[in-house]
Amino acid sequence: MIEDLQQGHERTEVTDAALTPAMRQYRSAKQSYPDTLLFFRMGDFYELFFEDAVTASRELQLTLTARDKARAVPMCGVPYHAAEGYLQRLLRAGYRVAVCEQMEDPKLAKGVVKREVTRVLTPGTALDPGLAPGQSCWLASIAWVPGAAGGCAGLSMIDLSTGEFRATEFSGNEGWVRALDELGRLRPVELLYSEGLGDAAAAKPGAATQMDLGGVSPPGREEALHALESVRTRTALEIWVFHREHAAPLLERHFKVQSLDGMGFAGHEAAVAAAGAVLEYLKRTKQGALEHLDSLRFYERSTCLELDAVTVRNLELVDPLFTAEDPHTTLLWVLDACLTPMGKRLLRATLLRPAKDLQTIRARQDAVGEAAANLRQRAELRRSLEGVLDLERLLGRVALDSAGPREVLALARTLARLPGTAAAVGMFTAERWVDLRLDFDTLAEVEERVSGTLQEEPPVTANDGGMIRAGISAELDELRELGQNGRQAIAAMEERERARSGIGSLKIRFNNVFGYYLEVTRANARSVPPDYQRTQTLVNAERFTLPELKELETKILHAQEHSVEIERRLFAELRAVVLAAAGRVRATARRVAEIDLLGAYAEQAALYGWVRPEVDASGVLEIVGGRHPVVERRMEEMGVGRFVPNSLSLTAPVETDASGDTPPRAPSLALITGPNMGGKSTFLRMTALLAVMAQTGSYVPAERLRLGLIDRIFTRIGASDNVARGRSTFMVEMTETAAILNSATDRSLVLLDEMGRGTATYDGLSLAWATVEHLHNSVRARALFATHYHELTLLSERLERLQNLRVTIKEAGGGIVFLHTVETGAASKSYGIEVARLAGLPSAVIERARAVLRVHERAESEQIREAAGRIAGETAPALQMTMFTPLSQRIVDRIGALDVDAMTPREALGLLAELQAELRG
Repeated sequence: MIEDLQQGHERTEVTDAALTPAMRQYRSAKQSYPDTLLFFRMGDFYELFFEDAVTASRELQLTLTARDKARAVPMCGVPYHAAEGYLQRLLRAGYRVAVCEQMEDPKLAKGVVKREVTRVLTPGTALDPGLAPGQSCWLASIAWVPGAAGGCAGLSMIDLSTGEFRATEFSGNEGWVRALDELGRLRPVELLYSEGLGDAAAAKPGAATQMDLGGVSPPGREEALHALESVRTRTALEIWVFHREHAAPLLERHFKVQSLDGMGFAGHEAAVAAAGAVLEYLKRTKQGALEHLDSLRFYERSTCLELDAVTVRNLELVDPLFTAEDPHTTLLWVLDACLTPMGKRLLRATLLRPAKDLQTIRARQDAVGEAAANLRQRAELRRSLEGVLDLERLLGRVALDSAGPREVLALARTLARLPGTAAAVGMFTAERWVDLRLDFDTLAEVEERVSGTLQEEPPVTANDGGMIRAGISAELDELRELGQNGRQAIAAMEERERARSGIGSLKIRFNNVFGYYLEVTRANARSVPPDYQRTQTLVNAERFTLPELKELETKILHAQEHSVEIERRLFAELRAVVLAAAGRVRATARRVAEIDLLGAYAEQAALYGWVRPEVDASGVLEIVGGRHPVVERRMEEMGVGRFVPNSLSLTAPVETDASGDTPPRAPSLALITGPNMGGKSTFLRMTALLAVMAQTGSYVPAERLRLGLIDRIFTRIGASDNVARGRSTFMVEMTETAAILNSATDRSLVLLDEMGRGTATYDGLSLAWATVEHLHNSVRARALFATHYHELTLLSERLERLQNLRVTIKEAGGGIVFLHTVETGAASKSYGIEVARLAGLPSAVIERARAVLRVHERAESEQIREAAGRIAGETAPALQMTMFTPLSQRIVDRIGALDVDAMTPREALGLLAELQAELRG
């Protein structure tokens, strides 16, 4: 039966003549919005038909029925009062929904009820009540404007729930790639793009060409299409939407400006095109007047510490590396002591865009330090933020006409708490606190107007009345009194009719069909007075009316309906008052967000004993007793011991001494060797996370940290593939490494982990060797390179700014113990077999692996020595003299670690016998 319904609409051609008037309305609305699921209001239900019904029944697990059995038209529906939950489920699945409402009262309609599509909901425009306070719901738009310099990619994004609207652009040959990377970092829920993107045939004959319209044909069609595929919901718009001649006037009219140049968009045509497409889409989907969109901000990605999508993912800054992972693995989780939704969103945004301006960073540090050192003032500040709700989203709901009386009152009650916040901020003297307190707008008159108008406990919606206080409108008070008197009159009539009829169980009741009526049981029906007029007979009761009752009903219902109309008008006026102050509300929300963020930083610093990092313009990265913030917190919560601190000292050659020369032997590149599970990746991530925290203005978990400003952080950690795009793990690794080597500067921080392990040993070793040399000689960035290729440690003899580091272990009782300490020097071996033993491989496999390893180590010895000699050439004869195989290096390390004075002669002889046996294999 279900299969028949799913296919019935394909088997039967339904003409307009064969449809009912209501179904002709449905078809007309569907033709206007073909790419949506149409929720068609019919009485107390939203109904879906044809393909929409099949899709909705599958996604929402609804029963699929048929409106017309003969033609098998699929149909399903949901109750209108419960529709919101169903709508959100469809939106989260990536669908667009058009809501077609009844525009008149069915009881008063002459003929078919008039219906219109009143709103179009999409994942990027709908307000999702399930969205976490700290998350944003981005609707993004991407545009391409070709040009002589290689073209320009524009990107714009908006969070309609908060009114955050911004745009940027990337020029040159790499512009499109960087725009796609920014798109991946933002992770929008919906993406707008030109319908001709990558398709030269999209332009209509006789129309302006696609190159003129600037919405299509960026370099790298494959990458463009992949970027579109990475977003769940993609919406193609006409090419002309992305043309500046359409976009600029549209934006100027909305923001009521003569030119966008004053908003920072002079010369940024691609950004204007992308932003204009966003605004065009919002108007098409009937999002209202959008009063809360009071500004559009142009931003340069290069003005902040740049973090590409790969780095954001690898470092787990805001989201777990694996979607099923516990969210308590992110830096966001560690730092999130914010008390307001605005602060949580600002924290997330700050982690994705750390500052690169020394003045900004130091001003934040001063504010954090003062608050951290003053417990009473800090506690008062944070207490003042308790109960502060989401001003931005409450304003967004008001602007989008989806806020009821309770939301508007909640906004006012939040405003009422702001004077306390302003007073708490005023207790501090640091420059940033003073700036935040200066001109702090508490919007007192808006709060007074709203609080003085709405009841203390208003209803959820404005449809039923009862939300306006007494004394606001004399007419409303009079109607309410009339309604109250009417109800008293009804009660008096009920008592009188009981006495007159002698029927003690007589009741006067009300329903929407018959209005007020007198009801008596069937047993008492013969006792009713003769002037009673029968209206309805039920199984156990009879219903009657009286002319006097009807007259009283008219007065009561008129008073109620008229009072509801007045309350709706007063509520609309109240909404207008709030929207008139929309810009002020958003400005205050931004201040509250920063106050909350700085207070949260101070709370964490004081609670966990974090220190203020020294941030300057040098090329130094010096960590003393650094700790991984996430791992340390997890260990504390799980009670599994304490994190082992580690130190690091790197200096990029950006500083010069008095003679103008680079300081000698200052290492800028650390080569880290050691066993798996020893902590190499943790050390790499710790270094990057401390740098990110420092440049956001936060204190850090370390004894001391000095950081020369970083412009970009690049990471290549872990293995991943993209089989769908034909990319193996090794291909993805090489692509990411290529991006690092082509983009990093001497101000960057580069983290590479186990490069080259995805191919043959000598291929991987050669690539890793060449990469280390390139990082050292050409990029000259501060870099950490973790590897199992012990041969690379020989490079320290010929690369003056390369330093060997190793994670330490202790061999005891035939096994190993991980010490998780990083120290100077090269590891003697990888201990992979020992790690495999700990993992539980059978003992026979372990012993055989050890035997095979000894054979390969002896065979490799001369090959490594010969190859290294050829690489080093005649300029480094010392390198050839100091070559060690992994086997001989391990023996040397064992001898170097001996405490000779503590050994007995027997122990010494025993050790010599072991070493001799190991050399012989």
